[in-house]
Amino acid sequence: MKKITLLCSALCVMSLNAQNEDSSNVANDTISPWTTKGNASFLFNQSTFDNWLAGGENNISGNAGLNYDFNYKKGDWSWDNKFIASYGIVKTKTSSFAKKTDDRMEVNSVLGKKVTERWYYSAFLNFKTQFTKGYVYSKDENGAEIRDEYTNFLSPGYLLVDPGMMYKKDDNFKFNLSPATSKFTFVDKNFTLPEEAYFGVEEGKSMRYELGFNASAYYKLDIIANVTFENIVNLYSNYLEDPQNVDLDYQLNIVMKINRYLTTNLSFQTVYDDNAYKGFQLRQVFGVAANYGF
Repeated sequence: MKKITLLCSALCVMSLNAQNEDSSNVANDTISPWTTKGNASFLFNQSTFDNWLAGGENNISGNAGLNYDFNYKKGDWSWDNKFIASYGIVKTKTSSFAKKTDDRMEVNSVLGKKVTERWYYSAFLNFKTQFTKGYVYSKDENGAEIRDEYTNFLSPGYLLVDPGMMYKKDDNFKFNLSPATSKFTFVDKNFTLPEEAYFGVEEGKSMRYELGFNASAYYKLDIIANVTFENIVNLYSNYLEDPQNVDLDYQLNIVMKINRYLTTNLSFQTVYDDNAYKGFQLRQVFGVAANYGF
């Protein structure tokens, strides 16, 4: 009887261990290597003036934005992806046209194979363009406002691809270095100008190719409670032409959380690319936004 009791006890222990192992395996199997995180925001502004002696112009404006991350991590492999999009317009009473206040689409993707604890072999891709037509505004001989189309979707469009090395501390701090980056600039050939004055593309051509060195970095930090700074920077030097003229694209996104659905957002971006414009381009959007996180 004693032997039977011991045998039954042993079988029960084995059964419990097996169940625990099965539960552990099921839990491990259900852990996805993918992590996703995103935020959609909308800013709206409207001003009306009637017999306002201090002056002012009736206007209405809105800006929508999306910032979405989808990352993969399993074993020695990682694949980090970020999609950024924003679009805004403003219409004033005295203007004949609604005008853009923001228009951009950007994709960053880095595939990495771990070499050491924080260094990876990497393959990097960056793509940038805009959604809708861009115009140069002027006035005709009668003083009426007119506009001429200057840019459009994929005109310009930028694509950078390269192998390199990535340092990754965590999802909030990483940088990628590549000494052999191919850069493609796509345009509508009907917009091109003499002396490569249209984004560096030859007149009558639809693409410009460059080979150079690229460095990109991402750093996100919480300054104080509910205040987040996101920094994104890309540097590029073209070996084939004027390597001393380094292209710069720096973005700063500041989010100050008010509550679950409201934030104060500041987006600042500066671009230097002497093929597009011989000087710094600046973009800044500030306002209180309704947000939806997912």
